Amino acid sequence: MNKFTKAKRTSRTKRTRAKIMGTALRPRLAVSRSNRGLYLQLIDDEKGRTLVSASVKELKAQKTTKTEQAALLGEHLARKAVEAGIKEAVFDRRFYKYHGRVKAVAEGARGAGLAM
Repeated sequence: MNKFTKAKRTSRTKRTRAKIMGTALRPRLAVSRSNRGLYLQLIDDEKGRTLVSASVKELKAQKTTKTEQAALLGEHLARKAVEAGIKEAVFDRRFYKYHGRVKAVAEGARGAGLAM
């Protein structure tokens, strides 16, 4: 990754994070994505702790596309959050565009009962 790309990603992340703050009642749903994996966290920014987390590795090995896995992971995280007493979250896409796997995570979480 060159300097220009890194600078653009950093500024995009700062711009998104300036508008988003997670609390204990409404934590921040942070998405982290790589070529092989997808990682989700519900974070309370006031205390600086992760309340619930999930990754693709937790899902049973299924022959599906990455986008379908992302939707399943969003549902899985939402179920874990509801069990922990969390009903709402703020979606933090970081520097990723809202399409593909990132969009699938949000729609999956909403479909399983997590309000965003």
